[in-house]
Amino acid sequence: MKIEVKNVSKEFKKISILENVNMTFLDGHIYGFQGRNGSGKSVLIKIICGLYKPTSGHVFYDGVEYTKLNEYVPNVRALIEKPSFFPDLTGFENLKLLANIQNKITDKEILSSLENVNLINEKDKKFSKYSLGMKQKLGIAQVIMENPHVLILDEPFNGVEKESVEKIKTYLLEEKKKGKIIILTSHTEEDLKSLADKIYTFDGGKVE
Repeated sequence: MKIEVKNVSKEFKKISILENVNMTFLDGHIYGFQGRNGSGKSVLIKIICGLYKPTSGHVFYDGVEYTKLNEYVPNVRALIEKPSFFPDLTGFENLKLLANIQNKITDKEILSSLENVNLINEKDKKFSKYSLGMKQKLGIAQVIMENPHVLILDEPFNGVEKESVEKIKTYLLEEKKKGKIIILTSHTEEDLKSLADKIYTFDGGKVE
């Protein structure tokens, strides 16, 4: 798969957030986004996912512009900003509920995703009792459980303890070898350097 971001700009109430951004994402690569809060990283992620339409410019998936078709992009899963789940359901129950929407996977895949993010021991704990790091890990599990081709993770390691960060990094590198496209943001430059083949820097609406 090839994802192309071509001349993308985005404004909110005539305030420019992104200006003429161009990127290409290819199979078997990890891409990092770095920049301060408000620099446009999450906005571009939402545009790539089809949740926002660009003010100008285009995003193509293998030559198809899904926003023009008014369709969601297939085989893409994303964790954007803070994950939100039903507080009175357990971690497993929340993932099961989401998995039932498409009914593509079994309990085995759900449990495997929880294992991959080091959350298997807390699968029966209610989400309302989860720490910040546990909530982040459940969000990542939700992204990976249906084996999407494109994984997009916005600040995935926020509040996550070192042991789990290393386990998730190992998983992401394995998925890269399988030909996945992975896009992630992080405030920690070390995390990006240890994972990303290419790092894009966001500053004042510009991307380098």
